[in-house]
Amino acid sequence: MRKFTAIYKKSGKWYLGWVEEILGVNTQGRTLKEAKENLKEALRLILETNRLITRRSIIAKRGIIRESLSVS
Repeated sequence: MRKFTAIYKKSGKWYLGWVEEILGVNTQGRTLKEAKENLKEALRLILETNRLITRRSIIAKRGIIRESLSVS
């Protein structure tokens, strides 16, 4: 399980949310709860898409080393 920083801001009748560490992961919701749920889904979709794009681009290349990486 990886941890990210979620940022939320009320703007008019909407709550805006984004992930501090990953550009492009953002959403909105009519309630804070909805914004939180939407942000989790947006993050899952971005991570899954990035993983698929990367795997497709390296699938035919030799000499690739793929391993887990942890940072704190």
